Amino acid sequence: MAALSDSGAYRRERKELPVAALRALMMGADFVALPLVLGLAIWLTGNPLAFGEAAVAMAAFTGVVALLVFTWRGIYRSLARFMGTHLIGLACQGLALCALAITPALAIAMPWADALRTGVAFGALGLAWVLTSRFVAGLLARRGQSRGEPVIVYGEGEGLAALSAFARSYPNVLVVALIDDAEELIGHSIDGVEVHPPTRLPRLIPRFGVSRVLLALPTRAARRRVMARLAGLPVRVQAVPDIANMIFGGARLADARDVDLAELLDRDPVPPMRDLLQTCIRGKTVLVTGAGGSIGAALCRQILEQGPRRLILLDVSEVALYGIDRALGANLADAARIVVPLVGSVRNRRRLREILETFAVQTVYHAAAYKHVPLVEYNMIEGVRNNVFGTLDVAQECRRAGVEHMVLVSTDKAVRPNSVMGATKRLAELVLQGLHERGGATRFSIVRFGNVLGASGSIVPLFQEQIRHGGPVTITHREVTRYFMTIGEAVSLVIQAGSMAQGGDVFALDMGKPVRVQDLAEKMIGLMGLTVRDDDHPDGDIEISYINLRPGEKLHEELAIGNKIVGTGHPMILRANESFIPWAALEGLLADIRAAGVEQDCRRMLELLKRCVEDYEPAEDVADLVWQARREGAVPDNVARLPHRDEAVP
Repeated sequence: MAALSDSGAYRRERKELPVAALRALMMGADFVALPLVLGLAIWLTGNPLAFGEAAVAMAAFTGVVALLVFTWRGIYRSLARFMGTHLIGLACQGLALCALAITPALAIAMPWADALRTGVAFGALGLAWVLTSRFVAGLLARRGQSRGEPVIVYGEGEGLAALSAFARSYPNVLVVALIDDAEELIGHSIDGVEVHPPTRLPRLIPRFGVSRVLLALPTRAARRRVMARLAGLPVRVQAVPDIANMIFGGARLADARDVDLAELLDRDPVPPMRDLLQTCIRGKTVLVTGAGGSIGAALCRQILEQGPRRLILLDVSEVALYGIDRALGANLADAARIVVPLVGSVRNRRRLREILETFAVQTVYHAAAYKHVPLVEYNMIEGVRNNVFGTLDVAQECRRAGVEHMVLVSTDKAVRPNSVMGATKRLAELVLQGLHERGGATRFSIVRFGNVLGASGSIVPLFQEQIRHGGPVTITHREVTRYFMTIGEAVSLVIQAGSMAQGGDVFALDMGKPVRVQDLAEKMIGLMGLTVRDDDHPDGDIEISYINLRPGEKLHEELAIGNKIVGTGHPMILRANESFIPWAALEGLLADIRAAGVEQDCRRMLELLKRCVEDYEPAEDVADLVWQARREGAVPDNVARLPHRDEAVP
């Protein structure tokens, strides 16, 4: 988290010795001072000192009891971690327990009534000592420290006060103002810091030179409301961990994170239906293709939570497979027994058959695909082989092995596509619909959704990287819009939709309203504490550059073909009733497309895709880079050329 976390290891090393020394000093001071406090209590209550030679033993007893109780109640830990009002409660508890332990000992040398009065006086005087000494210790600990980065804390009630006090234990942080919507708190001070209404933020930020606002808000709705207010202000907005975890659980202020952009979406996730999550998973053997990708990995995590008998991870990338296998193993003690990481391509039917039969797979989530629109446009033949024939190979082997459910993870780009990627995903859908019409035990279904925040290839991580490097943020068009959903929510809905499948279903997820990408970029820039640089604001930080639509990209996306879409038992899952190509006709078209790929005939392949996919309108002629290079004669004369379409293929 930038300034709060940079050089964090150095600061912890620098603070560790003073804090330990201060804690030892306070323990020694308590051991000496509290017996003296007891003597003062005896004198104030008018009781004669009847201990005689036992006075030293009574003093030592008082000091030992105090150290044991204070250590048990965490008072010395609070000294190091939290110097606010929380200490008062701990001190009251600790002194009350000390008084209860000491009073019977006092009764040995004086009447019980006098011992009780003395015990009460000791508790009151001891509380005054503890609070005063800790206040002085806090001043000593902060003496000579730098002023720190000025920050504003935005919160509610007790969370606001707790975070403010906690933040002051960090020498590199200076809380200059508190913000709360509660009118009864406005104008008051919490530990010397004034509480202001949200309307004063535009004035407070330049007044104190604030570049960071810390949110201490418990709910997504509250954070969304506040972020809307802060989006236009030149401050970085960060959410802190749960305050209780920060005080007692070891979380640090440096764990504050940039606000999750999912909280900017104009809706809250719908809680999942537990029975739908478990229907195709619990107690079953589940295979995820493309398990190392962003969607595949999220699928694996949620599948593991539903108690599968075995989870098989399949990915052609060794690095990606290692990453998800290691991540799952870190969160599950017996992952080695349940999780099976396998390297393999969905284009290798022998490998697929071996896996499905060996492990008796019951459910398959097919997430393996090339998804990046321009890259698939530039690598047309490989895109078709992987997205179309990879799906066909998986589906046919599932059907052959008697797999119960196969769910294809699809995309909104398959609807009236103008990209090769979108056309291949729609053709993959048609493959499953055609195989369902052909019959068999396997239930094939398709789940279609739009962009997910944070997925590989998504614009969100691209924008974040561009902002961190000073811009510009590149947008294809001023009016381009996209649907957005969190990875976790999308994957949860994929699993639930697959459980509703009857066979050949096309499900579309309700992703809310489309988001204007320019608005998203501006919010991201604002929430990272920067401003947009344009003609009206030439002194801004980050420029937004418009690069025009790339090959295959659309201005607006859709989730269904036509208006034949109906609801299901889940409010976020819709069923699209769309036409498809009967398997007898589709099988011949697929054979022609396969032959065009063997012959490296991109133009023929493009024509066949247009015949198969309804409303496919390519943005331009063939963009495949190898095709273009060969047309331009870029291949040296001493390199054997591929045969032309009318020549024999070896």
